[in-house]
Amino acid sequence: MISLLGEKIRTERKKLKLTLEQLAEKTDSSKSYIWELENRPSIKPSAEKISKIAEVLGVSVEYLMNDEKKDFSISDADKVFFRRVTQLDPVKRAQLEKFLKAIDDE
Repeated sequence: MISLLGEKIRTERKKLKLTLEQLAEKTDSSKSYIWELENRPSIKPSAEKISKIAEVLGVSVEYLMNDEKKDFSISDADKVFFRRVTQLDPVKRAQLEKFLKAIDDE
């Protein structure tokens, strides 16, 4: 029996047209580990691993960990923005974070 977590990971992965191998690579995991998350109910991933998976899939950690099927997914515009931010080099990313902090403090 597949866990709800596994079902959500598989569903979101397929929405993005990612293979097991692609998701594994983007989350610093092995293909077999992602397969186990999707197919075995007894796998208990670390918070760090769930966070990486949620980040790549463009969903919240809360959505993945919630025992309900309610969708807490991020909007398409936010996904695009997030992908752009994650592709920035460390210097530009730090500059963006500094800018966001400055406008958030206003």
